[in-house]
Amino acid sequence: MGDRGSEPIGILLLRQLPFCSSLSPIAKVNCFKFFTLIFTFFIYSTYHLCRKPISIVKSVLHPENSTDPGWKPFDGKNGDSLLGSIDLAFLFAYAIGMFFSGHMAERMNLRHFLTFGMIGTGIFTALFGFGRYWDIHALGFYIIVQVFAGLIGSSGWPPVVTCVANWFGKGKRGLVMGLWNSHTSIGNILGALVAGAFVEYNWGLSFIVPGVIIAVMGMLTFLFLVPHPQDVGCELSNGSIQTNHDSNDYESRGDDDATSDSERLIAEGNSENASVMTHQPEAAISFLKALRIPGVIEYSTCLFFAKLVSYTFLFWLPFYIEKTAHFSASKAADLSTLFDVGGIVGGILAGVLSDIHGSRALTCAVMLLLAAPVLFMYEAFAKASYALNIVFLLLSGALVNGPYALITTAVAADLGTHASLRGNAKALSTVTAIIDGTGSIGAALGPLLTGVLSHTGWRNVFYMLIAADICAFLLLLRLCAKDILMLIRRSPHL
Repeated sequence: MGDRGSEPIGILLLRQLPFCSSLSPIAKVNCFKFFTLIFTFFIYSTYHLCRKPISIVKSVLHPENSTDPGWKPFDGKNGDSLLGSIDLAFLFAYAIGMFFSGHMAERMNLRHFLTFGMIGTGIFTALFGFGRYWDIHALGFYIIVQVFAGLIGSSGWPPVVTCVANWFGKGKRGLVMGLWNSHTSIGNILGALVAGAFVEYNWGLSFIVPGVIIAVMGMLTFLFLVPHPQDVGCELSNGSIQTNHDSNDYESRGDDDATSDSERLIAEGNSENASVMTHQPEAAISFLKALRIPGVIEYSTCLFFAKLVSYTFLFWLPFYIEKTAHFSASKAADLSTLFDVGGIVGGILAGVLSDIHGSRALTCAVMLLLAAPVLFMYEAFAKASYALNIVFLLLSGALVNGPYALITTAVAADLGTHASLRGNAKALSTVTAIIDGTGSIGAALGPLLTGVLSHTGWRNVFYMLIAADICAFLLLLRLCAKDILMLIRRSPHL
């Protein structure tokens, strides 16, 4: 969780207000929990706000109509492949950066780390848009900008997951994380709307405006983010992450990320023990030790394929809709937001279901299994009518992003505070980075393959997505079997 930081300047100023100074210790903890949840929600929304514009402007950089000018070097016959290389540059750099960012986040002040990452992301996002104003047509410029945008953009995920996990307990974590993780879809929707507003007359602003927004948000992060209760003198359940080691072994219970009443982790904010606290420093863990945590490898490889599917939609869906449904760039951008609307519902539904029966792997597997036929039907029938396009976009978004959201949030947080770590919560950033970093490699591969396969027909692209979805399902079968055994043991009727 990084080095403990001093109280942010903005929080110090807020403490001077009469309302804030009169809060009881319990009310103070609850206010900080609510504030942290909302603030980190908007923080990571701005990261996705900056990732969406490239998918919106593709149809302008490489137009279908030969009478449209396009933008060199993307306006030629190999434009799809060049745009795929732009995606690859960003996503491959992001995947590499993710492994390092988790390692660094454990050793740095998370507020400072996020501030640097957000301002840097804003600069390189805007630089892509300035390419239009500076009349730059060199492919190398855009690739270099995307590489740095990906490296610095990887700074967001491990810190925000750690911040939320620091303030919230494991009970109902799936629901909390499911609601909170809708920030990815909200960011995508806002990114599509902002970029879509400028794309047809000035695509440079489609990047510059989001870049300014995230940079401003980075400054607010420096002033107000509280990464850990200790930074403001609060304590959650006697000041430490607690695990009941008298409970059944985590493996023998049959679920690598299941919850139980006997396994107590971070206490809820209604704890009556909120007070000024002291802290014994924890040692950050190595990558190898994190990989030995049960379930990390399975979920990481599953996310490789699940994120491949999700990010292919993120980077290519507006382009696909315009090419196949023959809508304008702005209308395709607006329609593509429905995929993210479905993603919000799917993420919340996955979190709630996994909380109810305590089987995160089984929840993910069922949704992945259902996603395969839905993706097939979307490609086959969505072009028939506008209504079918809407229905299948919503269903696809829910079933594709539901497992992706659950694995990157609740599952990662569960594994990062696993009983085998004996309360050392500093593993959380590293575990989060391993899972999402592995997924990001798949995210880099999907858009690249799409740029190549789209020349042979979009149906082949969807066959690739369906195959990846099935692979993600198969990788969870061992954990699913354990989940089923756990549910059988819990049921008094079986």
